[in-house]
Amino acid sequence: MADWHSAGFGLYLHWPFCQAKCPYCDFNSHVSAEIDQGRWQRAFLAELERAGRETGDRTLNSVFFGGGTPSLMAPDLVGSIIDQIRKTWPVANDLEITLEANPTSVEAGKFQSFREAGVTRISMGIQAMNDEDLKRLGRLHTVEEAVKAFDTARNSFDRVSFDLIYARQHQTLEAWKTELSEALSLALDHLSLYQLTIEDGTAFGDRYRLGRLPGLPGDDLGADMYELTQELCERAGFPAYEISNHAADMAQSRHNLIYWRCGDYLGIGPGAHGRLSLGSSRFATETHRLPQAWLEKVERTGSGETARTELSQADQTQEYLMMSLRLAEGSNMARYEALNGAGIDPDTLDRLAEDGFIEIRGTQLLATKRGRPVLNAILRELLVS
Repeated sequence: MADWHSAGFGLYLHWPFCQAKCPYCDFNSHVSAEIDQGRWQRAFLAELERAGRETGDRTLNSVFFGGGTPSLMAPDLVGSIIDQIRKTWPVANDLEITLEANPTSVEAGKFQSFREAGVTRISMGIQAMNDEDLKRLGRLHTVEEAVKAFDTARNSFDRVSFDLIYARQHQTLEAWKTELSEALSLALDHLSLYQLTIEDGTAFGDRYRLGRLPGLPGDDLGADMYELTQELCERAGFPAYEISNHAADMAQSRHNLIYWRCGDYLGIGPGAHGRLSLGSSRFATETHRLPQAWLEKVERTGSGETARTELSQADQTQEYLMMSLRLAEGSNMARYEALNGAGIDPDTLDRLAEDGFIEIRGTQLLATKRGRPVLNAILRELLVS
């Protein structure tokens, strides 16, 4: 059995457009005054047909509309894509179809239409629970709008998730405690909680380089915020199932689990990446990042892919360990050994376990609570052993 079967098969579809570019964002997102959604529909449907010719016999477990801001898509466009997906692949009985949304009143007004189009889960980018920080983060909604949008979403969908960013400028530990407590009182079944990172190529990156981004928490305060996040979420019934993701029982994002468990997934749309097993090989796929270039390539050649690179066994082994150890369930050592041809050095495992960074439960290798904040250092030890 091919290794990807251990984790499932998903489809990621990238909508590259936003109303405005957030200063912290390094995703492939663009602002455009005019978008021909009919043209984009034809391109997406053509790409689904192309992908189906290679993988149409597989059962599809999840679909994720990411971006950019997919809630800016017309519901009819989303519906036509979902209809084509169902025609192209047999789908799991519990197929999860997630759409990322901004919590503005305009986009919340589309939620029921998205539900009717076939979306089953909404993931909302709330990001902060106070208006001053929302402005600083470049968000276009207010806290009041966000709460109203969340109420609208949970009246339309059984599954609603939202994101928050912490370790923001001038944020104190007590302020984060208050904010997270408020978020947990609202949360339905899933929270994604990310520490602010300053990325090159973003507006925040430029400001930071010029010394114009004051008040960022230091490493110690950032670590305290992380620990507080784990404590409050666990107490509220939202334990971390992945380093930055918390969910009630059985409410984990099925699509993201495919990534972290190293399943196969198709990447369709500008800048979308994929992992595809064909025969005895596994490939990393890439597409044009620029929306117009992607669109024209699909129309001209019938494919939005720009690269398909075969992954070596060493690449696959490393990727599996790096992704799966992010999960609370950890890595399956039998699967690792099957990929690698050999297990991890037992002396390294013993030493990391004695130091309290990892534990082994049956065939599973897990990072402990002490180990998760220093996971990159643990991986360096494991991957050179």
